[in-house]
Amino acid sequence: MRPEIAVLDIQGQYRVYTEFYRADAAAKTIVLVNGSMATTASFAQTVKSLYPQFNVVLYDQPYAGRSKIHNRHEQMLTKEVEGQILLELLDHFAAEYVLSFSWGGAATLVALAHRPRRIEKAVISSFSPVINAPMRDYLERGVDYLGNLDRDRVGHLVNSTIGKHLPSLFKRFNYRHVSSLAAHEYGQMHFHISHVLNSDRQCYLKAARQIDIPVLFLNGEWDEYTSADDAKLFGQHVAKSCFSTIQATGHFLDMEHKAACRDSREAVVGFLKGQRPASPLRYSQGQAQHAWAL
Repeated sequence: MRPEIAVLDIQGQYRVYTEFYRADAAAKTIVLVNGSMATTASFAQTVKSLYPQFNVVLYDQPYAGRSKIHNRHEQMLTKEVEGQILLELLDHFAAEYVLSFSWGGAATLVALAHRPRRIEKAVISSFSPVINAPMRDYLERGVDYLGNLDRDRVGHLVNSTIGKHLPSLFKRFNYRHVSSLAAHEYGQMHFHISHVLNSDRQCYLKAARQIDIPVLFLNGEWDEYTSADDAKLFGQHVAKSCFSTIQATGHFLDMEHKAACRDSREAVVGFLKGQRPASPLRYSQGQAQHAWAL
């Protein structure tokens, strides 16, 4: 399973590293959107779950992974810019589906609000429309450690909070990756988190109400940072929303243990292919006033 690798020019401003896992028998293509401080490598398990039922596309943000050597990093990227980059990639790869993890949900919601013509369904995993107490504590400590380039504390913070249910081997990989990022990557994350903590977030809820395709919100039962209960509030903003909770798992879902991997795959593939899930997905409609979070 070798991907086709390309570095794409996005509107003459950014260069984006992409991996395209082409499956000869697949009729549909799905683009995966990373979480914060993550790269294409973080989706290794997800690719195995989706391929070869779908063509799968991975990419690194201009400031991260294998994209960063191709960009100058002269300015911070907003969620709106990340959303525009995603729209360009959805069009380039003629994708029908998109799946995001954690912070990637922000850019994905921004992109979906533009109603890209080919997109039929989306999955937003480990994302919530609420900054609850655990998330606020995580973000406030994170913005402090990132601002001071305290690599050791950033690495331990991730593993002791959103990553606390990961196996020990994954925690070691996580720490090594997060604590060795470039200064501009810490600056980018500091910029994002500061914006989340200090901005008026109602504009993102207005964007969510523009989404007109079915969206599955997928969360872990043990994830106190982007909780399944909080995620259900999206049902009051995204008209065609449905929800699935992966039992006995936290924020990182399919990376945490075999059963979580299996259950995540069944929920995602079942939703995308229109199959009846073992546990019926819950659908909601309506609108309300809530904030969103990483």
